[in-house]
Amino acid sequence: MRPRIALLLTLVALPAAAFAQGAPKPAKPAKPAETKPAGMMAPKPGAVAAVRPVYEMVKGWLVKSANQMPDSNYGFKPTPAVRSFGGIIGHVANANYMLCSTARGITNPMKATDYEKTMDKASLVKALEESFAYCDKAYEITDAASNGQVELFGMKGSKLWLLSFNAAHEDEHYGNLVTYFRLKGMTPPSSQGSGM
Repeated sequence: MRPRIALLLTLVALPAAAFAQGAPKPAKPAKPAETKPAGMMAPKPGAVAAVRPVYEMVKGWLVKSANQMPDSNYGFKPTPAVRSFGGIIGHVANANYMLCSTARGITNPMKATDYEKTMDKASLVKALEESFAYCDKAYEITDAASNGQVELFGMKGSKLWLLSFNAAHEDEHYGNLVTYFRLKGMTPPSSQGSGM
C-alpha cells in the first residue's frame, strides 16, 4: 500500500512542480503614487522644514477664516465666558508676534499693541496677515539655530520646540473658530474641499 501512496503523491506533485516552474512570476504590485493634500507643502529635509507645513496649513485656514466671517459676526461668542470670533483672531495675531519674536531672538515689535481689543474686521484681518508675515521669518531659521534655547511662561526649550508650540497654538484656536462657523451655519475653510 505504501508504494501506491508514494506513486500517487509523485504523480500529483510532478505536474504541480512543472506548472510552477513554467508559470510567469506575478508582477510586483505598483507602488501607489505619493499624494499630498492640495495646498500642503511636502516637507524638505530638516527639523524646521518638517514643522513649517503644519504652520503653513493652519495659517491658510486662519487667514481664510478671518476673511470669510462677516463683519457682523466678529463680536459673536457662543457663551459669555469665551472670546469672541474677533477676539480669537486678535489673540492669534498677538501670540504670533510674541512667540515668533522669541524664536527669532528679537524684541516683540507689537508688545504694546493688544489686537484682542479690536473688533473691526478689516483691522483684524490686516493685523493677522501682518503677524503671519512676521512669523514666516521665524520658520526660515536654520536647523542649527533652531537648537538655540528659549524660555516661555517659565518653560525652557529649543527654538524648534517654540515653533512647534506656535503651530499647535494656532491650530488650537482654529479649532475654536470651526465651532463658531458651525454654530453660524457656515462651513469652515478646512471643510470646503479646497485642500487641507
